Amino acid sequence: MLRIHFTDVDLARTRLASAPDPLFEIAASLHRFQSRRGRWAYAGWYRSAREQMREKGLERILRSVLLPLYPRAAYFPDFLTPVDAVNGLDAGLESILATPPERVMAEMGILDRTVGAPAWSGRLAEHRARKELVGALRAYHETVIVPHREQVQARIEAERAARCRGLLDGGVEGMLAGLGPLLRWRPPVLEVTYPRQTADRDLYLNGRGLTLVPSYFNWGEPVAYADPGLPPVLWYSLLHEPGARSPSADDPGRSLTNLLGRARAVALHAASGGATTGEIARAAGVSASAASRHATALRDAGLVTTVRNGPSVLHTLTPTGASVLRAALRKADEDSAGTPV
Repeated sequence: MLRIHFTDVDLARTRLASAPDPLFEIAASLHRFQSRRGRWAYAGWYRSAREQMREKGLERILRSVLLPLYPRAAYFPDFLTPVDAVNGLDAGLESILATPPERVMAEMGILDRTVGAPAWSGRLAEHRARKELVGALRAYHETVIVPHREQVQARIEAERAARCRGLLDGGVEGMLAGLGPLLRWRPPVLEVTYPRQTADRDLYLNGRGLTLVPSYFNWGEPVAYADPGLPPVLWYSLLHEPGARSPSADDPGRSLTNLLGRARAVALHAASGGATTGEIARAAGVSASAASRHATALRDAGLVTTVRNGPSVLHTLTPTGASVLRAALRKADEDSAGTPV
């Protein structure tokens, strides 16, 4: 378990990232190739990603370079997911290039002692080798992450909307209390479930605050830097529902689509986490005006409720809408049971 200790200053300086961290999404998606845990939630993405990597000739780089550097284990090097990446892919890749050689060697040594580092890993202390790695990361990102970024961003924004409701109701502590079953807020400590093979540890924020980063591709336990001296960041997974589809599939269930039509079915699913009209538009691939019409139809049918928040409106499910969605997802899950991934 990781115990994150807050002061009043830390609570005031805690924030929720506005977008996914591209370098952490790379790391987490690489972990999806190394485990069948949660594979149902990424089945469509997994198939399309493998196809795209074959077409782009990236399979060798995946096997020989990326997977060995990002093992799904108790540790992978902190410098591969720099805090600057919350400002975008380019900023994160520049940070990797600028990492001091001594830090690279120290972290590769930890990787070697933990699970074993690839024989060539010592070369990463050289700027030229890190430049080659950055090129591989950019190619991987463009091939298997970028094609799904609109859907992923829609899920991130729905998560932000849900956390903002906790913030409005109970301040930062209310937001922390609603983060999910793997994160428990016991003032003034946030208890974070970690893999069993990881020793318990304490992280004292000491006035630095905490950046919370929701991640689409992370599955299960949240992730923090191994080095307590780095800026405090906690990446945590979105709560995927059984029967929910991967970001490459925009249909939440055949039965629901047959009943409502594809766009309204997607809109209903988006509203399950709280969604603005713009988020529904991105999720369904329609214009903002069309998304507004779909939301109005769902509201008139008693399936969603809408509240205004400044210039935006937030759509959430009514109890009836939640029941309809649960039934559709359960049916989709039954239909796919036993189907090989």
